[in-house]
Amino acid sequence: MTIVVLDSAAEDIKSGKDFYDSREPGIGDYFEESILSDLDSLILYAGIHAVHFGFHRMLSKRFPFGIYYEVKEDVAVVYAILDMRRDPVWIRDELRGR
Repeated sequence: MTIVVLDSAAEDIKSGKDFYDSREPGIGDYFEESILSDLDSLILYAGIHAVHFGFHRMLSKRFPFGIYYEVKEDVAVVYAILDMRRDPVWIRDELRGR
């Protein structure tokens, strides 16, 4: 399985990293490493996660973020990595725009 992270999802990682770094320096790096580790697990587990708002959603192991992706043949395309503490209506609207 190949993992493709779209620019929109890469920007989500950067935004999350910036948010956590603003809380305490260094936590942003831990956030980024954790999300990248979660993305690596899609190599084995892509497609097994429940579908939410039209995308498979994998929950991050260490942070309250959802990784939204589609599986197309042998490629998992990651569209968004969103904070699950947001309003579900906001999440739905954000995913529709991607």
